[in-house]
Amino acid sequence: MMTLTHYGFREWGLGAVAAVLLCTGFITLARHGYPVTGWSLTALTVLCFLALAAFFRNPSRQIPADPAVLVSPADGTVKDIGVVDFDQAPFEGKALRIGIFLSVLNVHVNRAPADWQVVSAVYREGRYLDARNPDCAKENEAMTLAGTARADGIEFPMAVRQISGAIARRIVCPVQPGRQMKKGEIYGMIKFGSRTELYLPVDGFEVTVKVGDKVRGGSDILAKVVK
Repeated sequence: MMTLTHYGFREWGLGAVAAVLLCTGFITLARHGYPVTGWSLTALTVLCFLALAAFFRNPSRQIPADPAVLVSPADGTVKDIGVVDFDQAPFEGKALRIGIFLSVLNVHVNRAPADWQVVSAVYREGRYLDARNPDCAKENEAMTLAGTARADGIEFPMAVRQISGAIARRIVCPVQPGRQMKKGEIYGMIKFGSRTELYLPVDGFEVTVKVGDKVRGGSDILAKVVK
């Protein structure tokens, strides 16, 4: 099942209204002596609206039932996996980071990688470097949620960071500290191209993807708990 996310209602809603008005005018033009021009412009308008709506598509996903696995927080391509410093409560110190690049063709909603209670939400103003640029993680506009997650009976700190790209200029994240989420639950989006990062403890997890892998938010597994 495919729907359009309510996070993009302004864009696809206004786009739909504009498309209807334009198509009405172009069809009228086609029926009054200019069929080639009128129908061509009608078809072009419909295609433009479908392209816009595609940015805000929200396909249903089958969330893995295995309690030990963590799912991808976004659709895209795994760009890097490594250990970095992280300093947002309750997750402070070294962290395992999995970075995912979202192109303009990917689904753009973000999902919770595991059952999770958010403790802190920190917004950072910044630049709009290309999301494939290695400096974007430190310099671009970003929204980071950090909290306590649960998987296979184990509690651990976890964070997800939404990062704007050169095209993406609006992060949507209405989450406040204290909110509890289920694995795979949609909690926001980054409009158009962007980057999403998952932060986990360095120990106790097995990463199940490699750089270059294509992943789907909510259904593809990024890591699993190792006891």
